[in-house]
Formats: sequence, C-alpha cells, structure tokens
Amino acid sequence: MTDILMTRRDAVMGIGINRPAKRNALTQAMYAAMTAHVEEAERDESIHAVVFHGTPEAFTAGNDLEDFAQTPPGDEERPVFRFLRTVSTAQKPLVAAVTGNAVGIGTTLLLHCDLVYAADNARFALPFTRLGLVPEFASSYLLPRIAGYQRAAELLLLGEPFDAKKAQEAGFVTRVLPAAEVLDVAWQEAAKLASLPPKSIRVTKALMKLNDVNAIRDQLSHEGGHFRQMLTEPAARAAFAAFLAKRK
Repeated sequence: MTDILMTRRDAVMGIGINRPAKRNALTQAMYAAMTAHVEEAERDESIHAVVFHGTPEAFTAGNDLEDFAQTPPGDEERPVFRFLRTVSTAQKPLVAAVTGNAVGIGTTLLLHCDLVYAADNARFALPFTRLGLVPEFASSYLLPRIAGYQRAAELLLLGEPFDAKKAQEAGFVTRVLPAAEVLDVAWQEAAKLASLPPKSIRVTKALMKLNDVNAIRDQLSHEGGHFRQMLTEPAARAAFAAFLAKRK
C-alpha cells in the first residue's frame, strides 16, 4: 500500500508512514501493513535494523479517528493490537526519525525504539485523557519507568503537547537535530547497528529489556481492555463526535 512505504538500504529496512494529506494518521490497514513489515524484518536474517519515519511535515497524527469510529478495535486480534504486540517484542533494533507532529501512538511507539532522533520542530502529544481514553502501547508502564513518575504524570494525565527538548529530558529521545538532518542521521545510526555482529546486538537488547518483558505484555493487556471499553463510553464518543464534526 502507498500509505506505508517499505525501503531497503543494505541490511536496514525503512518503514515510512506516507499519508501526508491526513498528517500520516494511521488506519487499521496501515497498522496491518506495518506489522507485516516488522514481521518480515524479524524473519529475514539479512535485515539487521529497522527505521520508522514519517514525512517532513509529520511523523504521525496518531490514530485516524474516523477510521476508528467506523471500525473500532473490538478485540486483541485487530490490526492495531497486533502491531503493538509485534513491535513490543521485536528482537532487532528499532530506530525512529521524528519530524513534525508525533501524536498518541506517534509518541508511544518511541518508547519501544532503541534509538530516537527528533527534529527541533517535532511536537509530541499523549492526548488520551482528553479523548476519554487511557494510554496504549504499555506507555503507562514504560513512561514512568523512563521519565520518572511526576514527569510521566504531567505528560499522560494532562495530555498537553510538548516539544523535542522536553521529550529528550523525559528520556525517550536520543538526540535533537535540525529537521533536515534527522532522517539521514537515523539511517546512518541504523547502518552502524546493522554493521555490528547481529547476535551481539540482539542478545544485548534482550538483556536490557529482560526484566520488563512480562510487565510490558501484562500492561498491553490491561490497557487494551480499558481502551476498548472506554471507546464506547460517553466521554470518548463525545470527543470523537466533536472531532468528526470539525472535519465536515
């Protein structure tokens, strides 16, 4: 599909979100395509690293709320939840290049990446409570662990946008760069990873994440249950209706 572009540079796979007319908002079909590419990267011994990126104007605006309203994720086998499980258990290193807006899953995805390069114009947001929902992608576990409880509480409870400097201070952005440099640097650093002995990289990543594996799996399940339930409740329905009304 053209909304998700897969590219190869030697031993590095690029997964590009390419729906600029909708600020790279993600549909169920786009989740399915990204999942398939990550699964391919995990199987293919010639691929040693993966780069997630968007377009210059946006990494992703998060979930396409119109698509969500039409096809709500009713069970754990829906494409969005398969994507969460696949990325959270990926063994090969994941690198992200973030330019423009990174909203919702555009930010929570970064908590599962090993290296994150953000543009100085990047803007992040975790607006779940504003939509009458709860966080996803085990972010309610990972963000307090990475950023500390109070920083995570500010970002997750208030749901206000924040800049790349604050994201770096929160601990999930590796480096902030001029926007024109971000994608090139992400590819360069991924190529460095790919040039190293793959087993050493894979086992080192596994060791760093060893104590979190079960907690992430359990948190994905807990969050998913609440998320699916709260999608049907008045606060979320009102937030979705207000958003869709603005689109008309």
